[in-house]
Amino acid sequence: MDLKSKIILISGPTASGKSNFAINLAKKVKGEIINADSMQVYRELRILTARPNIKEQKKIKHHLYGFISIKRKFSTGQWLKFASKKIKEIQKRKKIPILVGGTGLYFKSLIDGLVKIPKISLEKRKSIINLQKKIGQKIFYQKLIQLDPKIKKIVNINDIQRSIRAYEVKKFTKKSLVDWHKSTKSLYNKNDFVKLYLDCPRDILLDRIKKRTYSMLLSGGINEVKKIKKIKVPINNSSIKIIGVNEIKNLLNKYQNINQTNEHIIIKTRQYAKRQATWARGQMKDWKSISALETKLPLKKLFN
Repeated sequence: MDLKSKIILISGPTASGKSNFAINLAKKVKGEIINADSMQVYRELRILTARPNIKEQKKIKHHLYGFISIKRKFSTGQWLKFASKKIKEIQKRKKIPILVGGTGLYFKSLIDGLVKIPKISLEKRKSIINLQKKIGQKIFYQKLIQLDPKIKKIVNINDIQRSIRAYEVKKFTKKSLVDWHKSTKSLYNKNDFVKLYLDCPRDILLDRIKKRTYSMLLSGGINEVKKIKKIKVPINNSSIKIIGVNEIKNLLNKYQNINQTNEHIIIKTRQYAKRQATWARGQMKDWKSISALETKLPLKKLFN
């Protein structure tokens, strides 16, 4: 495969080894790396978001890492604008853009384009969230299918967040999320991309999560949270979802000890990895799956 005109995408669950794989690949193909992880954009939380360190970033040029403060809102649309600009710049330098991260929605916006749905008020959105909580996901999903039969094609019954989004879109715009997607255009052709999904055996992934969590707590994760405790973060800012922040706050407030904190972060991270895998099964069916244990394969085997 001729990679010169391609954009390489690397996804996979958290702790699967995406960053190291991307760096090694970039060395082989003369590439530069663009961040596609919604948590690694934040400046103040390098350790807790497992952002590539300075030493790693010196090996290969990295873009869109740690460039936004947690005080600011940062949307998928903003990321797409920045990422598209970086792709152009990298290609002008005759290098290959390599986008790496675990945020499925970022990749989807790049490949399919960003759906421009009319803004729905927070009050209306909360009414749907409350409905889902009241009746439970199983019944809520049945109501969603009754309201919008088309949505069954793209939203899984276990995907609570997307179920709520699909319901509110149909109810308040009178148009299915499926139809909104169909009317959306991408800046790129499907053939522009090489899509690689890094798969990791469950037991090995759990072991990596445990080791990484322990390392984060020892190597400065606690100090990161100490520093941001006084920063006022918008309640709907995605940075408040960063795993480890609330758990370490509980530790600092003496609600739990270090061992409990470690265990809670491991559980949350494992659950997040499971959600990423669920997204991949539903949204990344045409991505080439590569074992996380075989990332050093020759280029011919990786891309054939």
